[in-house]
Amino acid sequence: MRRFAAPSRDAAVNKPVVVSDETLTEPVVVSDVTPAAANKAAGPAYVVLAGISVSHFLNDTMQSLIASVYPILKDTYALDFAQIGMITLAFQFTASLLQPVVGHYTDKKAQPYSLAIGMASTFFGLLLLSVAQQYLVILVAAAFVGLGSAVFHPESARIARLASGGRYGFAQSVFQLGGSFGTSMGPVLAALIVVPFGQGSIAWFSSIAFLAILILWRIGRWYAPQIKAKKTAAVQAHPDAPSSRRVVLALLVLVALLFSKQLYVSSLSSYYIFYLIDRFGVSTQAAQIYLFIFLAANAVGAFFGGPLGDRFGRKIVIWISILGALPFTLALPYAGLVASAVLSVVIGLIISSTTSSIIVFAQELVPHRFGMISGVFFGVAFGIGGLGAAVLGKLADHTSIEFVYQVCAYLPAIGLLAVFLPKLPRNVR
Repeated sequence: MRRFAAPSRDAAVNKPVVVSDETLTEPVVVSDVTPAAANKAAGPAYVVLAGISVSHFLNDTMQSLIASVYPILKDTYALDFAQIGMITLAFQFTASLLQPVVGHYTDKKAQPYSLAIGMASTFFGLLLLSVAQQYLVILVAAAFVGLGSAVFHPESARIARLASGGRYGFAQSVFQLGGSFGTSMGPVLAALIVVPFGQGSIAWFSSIAFLAILILWRIGRWYAPQIKAKKTAAVQAHPDAPSSRRVVLALLVLVALLFSKQLYVSSLSSYYIFYLIDRFGVSTQAAQIYLFIFLAANAVGAFFGGPLGDRFGRKIVIWISILGALPFTLALPYAGLVASAVLSVVIGLIISSTTSSIIVFAQELVPHRFGMISGVFFGVAFGIGGLGAAVLGKLADHTSIEFVYQVCAYLPAIGLLAVFLPKLPRNVR
């Protein structure tokens, strides 16, 4: 045994400390801290959240160019509304089909550099779209851009949650903010660049894809060390968590709610330009500015929805976001030009605030399948938008664009289904 006595001014309080030889060689044992707990204690990783949001901005800016150049493609190749809808379907169905598959795979084996690789598909799709001279080639180019989206969204949503520091709604909103603003920028860039310089100018936006590849590669380097080499332990269900039957029902309800929201937004995104041109006689560039105003309002609403869900509960936000837009969607088909612009802003602010809450609610219902659930819901959003655009285009060919908006005005009424959502335990939220 060895004796160590600390020099002291007061022998009464400074007693000898006895340390055995075995103790000197024993490892120091500290209480276990899980990565999730450590991240939560550290707070959000703002640099990572900013990077993934900027990447989402760049990704969705490029994707929104497709819908923004529809008037050019329609006039150049004499396309009807059904063919325009098929372009949207080719882009969004590819993303819809593959996103759950990508999410399921990365739940089992994370791929930190897959985001950069997926962005290369978008890069190639833009180049192909800029030189496409046949309708089939346009469809293939749109499908390649959709493939990039399929790889990007599930894994980037996982990274946003990993960097959230426990503020899941906030992190999802920051992530959604980038995408929403990117979507809103497409019409502006189309009006300023693509309309004056033609279809070939789409190739210039491949530089945006290259920048996104660089950012995503750097995020992949941050993400790689976060991945555990060993399998994580099975998630234990909370005693107050809903039963598996209630979980399935809740997921179906969330899909229906996302259907009502996304199909209405898709109707405005794909055909709002034609609606304004046909009804009010505005120019293509002016109509694209009006579309930008609506999409920018969507971006603002998407940002505030997540933090409000963290603060007041996601179920309340979902209720207000879907049903709250109903009076304004019902009024839109009968409003004048200025009133239509104002109503579109109000609708965008309200209805887009539900996206983050729906996705985080779904993730918390199935906490061990974040990638798959994110892929399913992002995929459903894209799939519904694509299928809905094709159906609405066919309906517009047989009736009119104004009739389409009169029908779509009732979609937010589906928000009544939110009554079937279960109440999650507080520590799950």
